[in-house]
Amino acid sequence: MNHSDSELIDIFLEMLSAERGLAANTISAYQNDLQDASDFLNQKLAFSKAEKLSTLSHHWRDLGDNSVARKSSALRQFFEFLEEESIRLDNPSSTLPKPQKKRALPKILSLAEVDQLFEYVEHKINANNVHRNDYRLAALLELLYGSGLRASELASIPYNAVLVDKPYIILKGKGDKERLVPISDRARHAVVRWRACISDKSLYLFPTSKSGIQGHISRIRLYQIIKKLALDAGLEPAKLSPHVLRHAFATHLLAGGANLRALQTMLGHSDISTTEIYTHVDASKLIKLVNSRHPLTKQTLPR
Repeated sequence: MNHSDSELIDIFLEMLSAERGLAANTISAYQNDLQDASDFLNQKLAFSKAEKLSTLSHHWRDLGDNSVARKSSALRQFFEFLEEESIRLDNPSSTLPKPQKKRALPKILSLAEVDQLFEYVEHKINANNVHRNDYRLAALLELLYGSGLRASELASIPYNAVLVDKPYIILKGKGDKERLVPISDRARHAVVRWRACISDKSLYLFPTSKSGIQGHISRIRLYQIIKKLALDAGLEPAKLSPHVLRHAFATHLLAGGANLRALQTMLGHSDISTTEIYTHVDASKLIKLVNSRHPLTKQTLPR
């Protein structure tokens, strides 16, 4: 008896979660891609022949190369799973498109723009009519730019994750993998000020008002807060997001001479190639580095 697409997709996703430890967001993306393909093929994805599967190229015609590459990858893994489990004897995924996936360079935030953000927040903190959410904003900004946290990590950070006497925090990132993240004195001070504004019974450092002490702010709410900060500080809102601040953390550390491997650990990247995208420092800095550090610069060139 054949299983339905929905049943097989659920089994496949359970396998991904159990054996590979993929994050919930990744699992959700796989589910959306597989369900979309199943809907297009009238719920007959799992047992479609190669010729039928090739029609997905037309279905995806308006998508970018990266999106098509992601969807094709999800389907290939799904059919590999079906073949390994002897649910079907062949693998028709060779007919799926194989666009070259392009890795976009991260948006760049200059040091001057970062200073502008911090100056605005500092002004808010020192004002006579300071609001409790101003302390929250300061803590959010310090942790995003000062430690390079992901939006999901920051939103769900536990109440006691930041210790006054420890220069680091232990976080669970993608795939529930733990890592040590350095935290500056400024960030610890900002967290202490904000923590004084909320209940010490809160489970999270940034609780949501709707769920009291049990829930935390959403990534969407965090995104909205950072967009408003950009607007209030006089920056173009399109240039700023929680992820852009994480990019700025990485880019500015590398430009300052940080080791790529150390940065990989701090960002929680499992693959060094993901971290290498931040090596897009100014050409002038690279030229200056070569001219000042290369051994040949100490030798006299022959005429």
